[in-house]
Amino acid sequence: MSDTVSAPRRVGVLGGGRMGAGIAHAFLLAGSEVSVVERDAASAASARSRVTDSIRRSVQRDPALDEDALAGRLTTDVDPAAFATAGLVIEAVPEDRDLKEAALARAEAAMPAHAVLASNTSSISIDDLAAARRRPERFVGLHFFNPVPASTLVEIVRGAQTDGSVVDSAAEWVTALGKTPIVVSDSPGFASSRLGVMLGLEAIRMLEEGVASAADIDAAMTLGYRHPMGPLRTTDVVGLDVRLGIADELERTLGERFAAPELLRRMVAEGKLGRKSGEGFYEWNEER
Repeated sequence: MSDTVSAPRRVGVLGGGRMGAGIAHAFLLAGSEVSVVERDAASAASARSRVTDSIRRSVQRDPALDEDALAGRLTTDVDPAAFATAGLVIEAVPEDRDLKEAALARAEAAMPAHAVLASNTSSISIDDLAAARRRPERFVGLHFFNPVPASTLVEIVRGAQTDGSVVDSAAEWVTALGKTPIVVSDSPGFASSRLGVMLGLEAIRMLEEGVASAADIDAAMTLGYRHPMGPLRTTDVVGLDVRLGIADELERTLGERFAAPELLRRMVAEGKLGRKSGEGFYEWNEER
């Protein structure tokens, strides 16, 4: 956590899946009080378990952390009214336009007028999402990367109506999390997804065509270009379903060069989603 900037005192996260739990964990470590809202009691309980498990792993790495104090600043709920005192609310539901529109409307109706509303979208236009917002000038994209605890990048997406002070505050908050912000203007796929998905799709096509094995394709990038992880292993970590959703969105907005390979569609249909399902381009049973 930075010595000169601080995270918001109270943060709301709408959606407590892998990404939402990771975002909540990051803000808890930065000293925020965090409220995670889910669709029902069972999902809220699962979200709390994800976050507390992540806290426990952090404490194992750094015994100076106070596990009880961290967990004590976390609340989970099914009612967005939990966001009534938040300074920042982040939508972190799956990458589906209709789902995000509904989630953002629920959050905005419950949060204070002065608070910042952010979407963790990785590909959907911030300007499109802002069109239905009551306060589009207080709306911004905050694109975290999976897994959130290990990732050092957050992409801040500035919409046409996003106030400059909101972008500045977002950059300070990201820095307070110990992560590095980059600021991009709203554009399909922003910077990271547009480049990352293109590389991932081409790697899948190469595998589909029998050019090389998954391990050798990944080694070409990790050893030849010093990428920390190859594009196929990255796809497994992100989730094949997530990558397919982004590819479909980019194909819709940027054209057929982002069309998903048939292999990707088939694997998603078969439930081979990567690490979260235990199987993708690699076996992940020991890491689920």
